[in-house]
Amino acid sequence: MEENLPDDLTNLSELDEKTLLEVLTGRFTHSHIYTYIGDILVAINPFKYLSIYEKEVSERYKCHEKRSLPPHIFAVADRAYQSMLGRLATGPKNQCIVISGESGAGKTESTKLLLRHIMELCKANSQLEQQILQVNPLLEAFGNAQTVMNDNSSRFGKYIQLRFQNSSVKGAKINEYLLEKSRVVHQDEGEQNFHIFYFMLVGISYEDKEIYGLLDPTHYRYLNGRFGQEDVAQNWRVKYAEVCNAMDMVGFEEQEKVDMMTILAGILSLGNITFETTDNDVLKVCEGSRGWLKATAGQFGVQEEDLLKSLTCTTSMTRGEAIQRLHNQQQAEDARDSIAKLAYGRVFGWIVSKINEQLAPKVDCDVELSEIGILDIFGFENFAVNRFEQLCINLANEQLQYFFNHHIFLMEQNEYKEEGITWETITYKDNKPILDLFLTKPIGILSLLDEQSAFPQATDRDFVDKLNSKFKAAPNFEVVRNHTPLFTIVHYAGKVQYNASGFLEKNRDTIPANIRELFINSVTPLLSVLFAATISRTGTLMPRKAKFQVADDNFNSTRKQSVGSQFKHSLAVLIEKMFAASPHFVRCVKPNRSKQPDQLDSKLVMDQLRYNGLLETIRIRRDGFSWRPTFREFAERYTILLLKPDLPANKESCMSILNNTELSGWKCGSSRLFFKYWHQEELARLLEQLGRAALVIQKNYHAWICRRKYLALIVELRRQRQAQREREEKERRRQQLEEEMKRRLEVEEENLRPESPPVPLPRKRMPQPKPRSAPGSITKAPHLAPVPRPRSKLFEATPFDNELNEKVHLDISQVLQTIDEERIKEKHLKKTNTIRWFKETQVRKLARDGNFPSWFHGMITRRQAEDLLIDKPLGCFLVRVGQSREGYTLTYRGANRCRHYMIEMQTNGKYVILGEDRAHSSLVDLVQYHAHVGIKPFLELLTVPCGQMCEQEPDYEELKALTSSASVESSSVNSAEEADQEMGTGSNKVHLQMQRLFLPPGQNSSPEHHKPPVLKRISDRRRLVEATEMERKDNDNPNHASRPFPRLYPSIRLAMREIQQIQQHFQQSQDQIKVSSNKPLTSWKRTDA
Repeated sequence: MEENLPDDLTNLSELDEKTLLEVLTGRFTHSHIYTYIGDILVAINPFKYLSIYEKEVSERYKCHEKRSLPPHIFAVADRAYQSMLGRLATGPKNQCIVISGESGAGKTESTKLLLRHIMELCKANSQLEQQILQVNPLLEAFGNAQTVMNDNSSRFGKYIQLRFQNSSVKGAKINEYLLEKSRVVHQDEGEQNFHIFYFMLVGISYEDKEIYGLLDPTHYRYLNGRFGQEDVAQNWRVKYAEVCNAMDMVGFEEQEKVDMMTILAGILSLGNITFETTDNDVLKVCEGSRGWLKATAGQFGVQEEDLLKSLTCTTSMTRGEAIQRLHNQQQAEDARDSIAKLAYGRVFGWIVSKINEQLAPKVDCDVELSEIGILDIFGFENFAVNRFEQLCINLANEQLQYFFNHHIFLMEQNEYKEEGITWETITYKDNKPILDLFLTKPIGILSLLDEQSAFPQATDRDFVDKLNSKFKAAPNFEVVRNHTPLFTIVHYAGKVQYNASGFLEKNRDTIPANIRELFINSVTPLLSVLFAATISRTGTLMPRKAKFQVADDNFNSTRKQSVGSQFKHSLAVLIEKMFAASPHFVRCVKPNRSKQPDQLDSKLVMDQLRYNGLLETIRIRRDGFSWRPTFREFAERYTILLLKPDLPANKESCMSILNNTELSGWKCGSSRLFFKYWHQEELARLLEQLGRAALVIQKNYHAWICRRKYLALIVELRRQRQAQREREEKERRRQQLEEEMKRRLEVEEENLRPESPPVPLPRKRMPQPKPRSAPGSITKAPHLAPVPRPRSKLFEATPFDNELNEKVHLDISQVLQTIDEERIKEKHLKKTNTIRWFKETQVRKLARDGNFPSWFHGMITRRQAEDLLIDKPLGCFLVRVGQSREGYTLTYRGANRCRHYMIEMQTNGKYVILGEDRAHSSLVDLVQYHAHVGIKPFLELLTVPCGQMCEQEPDYEELKALTSSASVESSSVNSAEEADQEMGTGSNKVHLQMQRLFLPPGQNSSPEHHKPPVLKRISDRRRLVEATEMERKDNDNPNHASRPFPRLYPSIRLAMREIQQIQQHFQQSQDQIKVSSNKPLTSWKRTDA
């Protein structure tokens, strides 16, 4: 049966709905969730783990041929990447991948898989790739939530733009669309709030919960008092650790993370503030909510009275006079909820802005970058109650369906008519009238919504009545007769009934002036930045520095734009980007509504196939021509196939090329050629063959050139050696001649001397025995020329070592080059800067009690590190300072060689091994972590630290100086501490720190400047002792070293104590009532008191 299931639906012999469903069902039964429709991928959500996403599978789909491997999401990523580089049929061009489908069909998971494979394809050993991959878990935590249809539903849309220079990724940008902020304050039955609230309530430690002001999750009204089971909570704990790591990897500062978590805690506390009216109809906070009000004010960094005032009244300016309007209970609750939604929306927008700032391409502005865009937008939704968010979500899906229809059907069939190609028109369901219903000016639904939102007294019922009067005759609009403001839209995916309650308020999304002013003046820096920011036309948050802030009028003018207008404009910008790129489509299908694996609901799947128009898509991909280049484009790209230079880019050249390739099934129009989708791969294969042949030619040519140079060098060397031998021979003969002449002269002189009587020779001495030489009396060998130290045994020889014949001895003067003095100076300067960086920023983090860890070896070279580990066991390691960069290198003793892993220090002070997906707060944490978790890709564990006792003395001068200075400093501090103890003074770290936080900026934190010099010296000594004690505590527990706190931490703690006391009092009252209810009725006595 499996053999009869084609992996490309265009190969079906019979094309009807029944056959299509049978093939997809059969493939799904065999866990084949991917199927092609030509170059379009259909993906069915399996709702279970599959082994088709492992590393080995990813490797097979790198630069592969489509026919050689089964359909896969990795193949789509590979095709987009190769097309962006111009390696396929088309030249280099921007690409976009459009992922569509209803909620729960698997779009978010498909996006993560596409990102992962693209990062594998462009792997350049850069930390940027890991940072991009960490964006998804971060945005999922803050932008996804559990709904009835999907456990991990995206409650916002995102378009990820990956920027490339040549084949390497250089940056990324996230465009976010329409976050469902109303979920913060209200969730329907069976749904949850955003994931981050549950993650933080489970993942934050008990001590940190006290710092942020968090209590038991069941106490919070915005969470509906519901929480998960223990197994779910354990998964949330893991997810929270992943979110924290993702923020560290992307580059969030510690204080920013603390401020963000404090704001989230403040949102939860804000939801527990309730109101009641007094006998005088004056609104006040309930007694049980006083603690929550105090906690919210502390978490938001504002005064309690100011926060209460913003909740209970509205201040407006009329003719220069401030007028206050008191709220009723409903208005106060609406103000409370609007603050919560607004604060969360600003936090989410700031996260996206921070990600874009950290991932922005660090290249010159004039460098042109290529781009691959991935669209992961909310799927089509039809709930029991559909609100303003569902209207915008379904409008976005209508726009995507129109883009698909326009690209696949409309544009293609129009070109057939214009070019005179014989073609039987394929009808499809055109949703252009539905888009006109929403977007037409001035009588579209969004235009009418903006018109009604401009009237302060207009109601949601007025808006629905306006729609009924304008569109009662429209075929895609249905009037609903009900006392509730309802209306129905006939979408491409079916009818959806909308409840218009709250439409006008959500579309306005206004910020009262007093609330904005309150939060701009917050002592929490992040909250102040969020509310001082402006909003772009597309709804994007744009934080600015305080000195660049503009007047209030400019801010208010930008905020006058409604949410509907922002969303409409952002959709227009998105579609414009997509039309400018080459699209790749992934159609996701949801197999069942119960989210169960191995179950396929035929009716549900068939409905999705119908409204997505897959049957018509198969027909046009089978019979149509998806690739339609002009004559010039084709000739410029494929002239090489004729192996004839300087061919004109006209129709005749194209015909010559095609006739030479033996392709069939293509057609020729009046100005362009028409090809099937598989023709691109055939032509790309022909180009690849020529490319391989060109490589062989280049290889042999370069080999011939190098051989010629080599032989010429050998001939020249032989000539030089022959000349040298001739010179030596001539010199030798000259010397022999001179010696012969000298000898003759001596003989002649000897003959001329007078004869003398013979002299007796002296008697020879008997040989004496040699004395036994002592070990120390051996004469030293004469001083020899220094011999270069042999290279490390673990250093791998390159293929170019000892390339020449061993018998050929090159002249050293020809091999060695003169040393460039500028390079030496530059190298020395880099080393000096690195040492200064280490002394100023790293010593305090690394040294403990004046000593460095045994595995830390200062600034030594790569060869020295390898020599230290040459005789060490497997798993031995050391960490050294980089000589030319601000960072470290971890050297590891592997099975057959040493490996060197670069350790980068990010802008937020975190340490990351290049290529790893985890950031660490210190080098000690990094070493301890990888002692249990292997370093990728070989999963090597750090087992034995390499001590500093070794045969060779590396360069430890910097460490010696630092450790000696540290010990001197500690001894002086200890003496000061003893003197301070004699005086009876103590220290309180938290008290001093919090005292400084409450002082105005620029004011001295202590009245030291008013004290006499003697008292100043005593106070200085006490502060020195306090700093020493804090440093010792930090050294004992490095995880809590200099950790940031919320700005109003004391106020938060006091509020939490008050809330806990009220809850305990309430619990005791309930227990007393239960005890009293269990007593017999006769025990009750009435008293006048």
